[in-house]
Amino acid sequence: MTVVEMPQWIMILGNFGFPIAITIYLFIRFERKLEKLENVILQLGEIIKESRKD
Repeated sequence: MTVVEMPQWIMILGNFGFPIAITIYLFIRFERKLEKLENVILQLGEIIKESRKD
């Protein structure tokens, strides 16, 4: 019975592929949430500026 070795790149992909994919997915989601938060902060600044004029 012989043992067939897997190529090195398959082992690396198996060990690190899933964590890398999850990290990329989370970074993309985090970026979208930051953009929404930035827009809300800018709107809040405008509302505060308008309320001080009155």
